Amino acid sequence: MTSAQDLLAGRAAVVSGGSRGIGRAVVELLGDLGAGVVVNGRDGDAVTETVAAVEASGGRAVPVVGSADDEAVAAELVDTCRDTFGRFDVLINCAGIAEPPGSSILDITPEDFDRLMSAHVGTVFHTCRVAARAMVAQGHGTIVNTSSVAFLGDYGGTGYPAGKGAVNGLTVAIAAELKAKGVRANVVCPGARTRLSTGTEYEKHIEDLHRRGLLDDVTMQASLDSAPPAFVAPLYAYLASDLARDVTGQILVAAGGFVGRFDRPAPSLLGYRDHHDAAPWGIEDLHKMIGARG
Repeated sequence: MTSAQDLLAGRAAVVSGGSRGIGRAVVELLGDLGAGVVVNGRDGDAVTETVAAVEASGGRAVPVVGSADDEAVAAELVDTCRDTFGRFDVLINCAGIAEPPGSSILDITPEDFDRLMSAHVGTVFHTCRVAARAMVAQGHGTIVNTSSVAFLGDYGGTGYPAGKGAVNGLTVAIAAELKAKGVRANVVCPGARTRLSTGTEYEKHIEDLHRRGLLDDVTMQASLDSAPPAFVAPLYAYLASDLARDVTGQILVAAGGFVGRFDRPAPSLLGYRDHHDAAPWGIEDLHKMIGARG
């Protein structure tokens, strides 16, 4: 049986947003488990520092600086992985940006919204588009995208929850399409202490959501006392490994010691008529089924 220390030995991975926070923790763990890693981020100094840390621990890493929501950078990530390590097995997307402080549908600019969507679903689209072609051609590969429980809307915002919801939908669609071709795709919704989830503005935002009744006491406390990124990195590594060979199309949650899964949404029956021999539902009928049950 493969030991934990060489679970990913000989594999090669790309990690967008891999120079800080959760992405860096994932990069370091992949390196510890034997994978060669392409470390991507927009800050050249942070990328260089992360690569050096992996190499200092005996791992293999190479930098690619740039924003992964750019088609050319996405292609460079895969090309660099193949050129450096001789193969490409895993794509992990951890890149993302925070919603502007106090952002609301009432005041966000179209430019800010577009920037949020590009950073999240744009990154996933461009990298997965390149990766999927390469993985299908070779008959294997695994994709792990990063979402957030914020897609439920409980944390407010605009482009951040919208982008994360789009990441979920795109990932499960990729998983369904490519399952027969040997390619897996899953989502992780992580909860961890990073630069996006610390600081006075973040604390004020969480406390305001609690005051408005959007977050309960337990969720507020968990949001203000998140565990370090090292607690969520193992889920990414597991999904990247052969141990998860039968796992695809799942939306998983990792936050501190909590691991969970979002079940596939399914409609509950409110009413039914056979349209072949019945008229359309009346407005009052719909109210009785939907509004009156509120």
